[in-house]
Amino acid sequence: MQTTQQGRRLVLAGLIACALPLAAHAQTVEVGGAKFDPTAEVAGTKLVLNGAGVRYRAVFKVYAAALYLPGKANTPETIVGMPGAKRVSMYMLRDLDGKDLGKAFTDGMAKNMLPDERAKSINGTFKFGEIFAERKRLAKGDVVNVDWVPNVGATVTIDGKLAGEPIKEVEFYNSVLRIWLGANPPDATLKDALMGVAKSR
Repeated sequence: MQTTQQGRRLVLAGLIACALPLAAHAQTVEVGGAKFDPTAEVAGTKLVLNGAGVRYRAVFKVYAAALYLPGKANTPETIVGMPGAKRVSMYMLRDLDGKDLGKAFTDGMAKNMLPDERAKSINGTFKFGEIFAERKRLAKGDVVNVDWVPNVGATVTIDGKLAGEPIKEVEFYNSVLRIWLGANPPDATLKDALMGVAKSR
């Protein structure tokens, strides 16, 4: 009898062990062929996936983007004002010219930047554009993370490698978030998807 019970326990333990990775996989969000984990860790802080979507230019997929926050939020004001670590993660869905991508980002910042943040964002915006111009090319499958790390600043990593120095001004990072969440986003559907209020195309 004892042997039978032990056997059942071993079988049950095996089933649980098999189910755990399947459950984790089931929670992965896929958009445009890119997969994003339900959580991310930035500077030792666990963040949750707030939303994910695809950036389109005309009918072409450019990149998939995901927004990670300390907790769920569904308005631009709440997201930008939320304290703590944050991450914007982008998965390139086609080969892109680095200079063109950097210009698209800095143009997006200029269109959505608040007047009272402009002065403290200019230097960071210039550095941000330089990071992509120096990269020259991003290939399909490259992953770009733009993180806000409290007491450090905004950091950019490309395929896990730090690109450039941290940009310390929180006003700069707020302007980065407003590329997609501001009043003049490049893709309104992506804005809603990142806020978790609509599914991406």
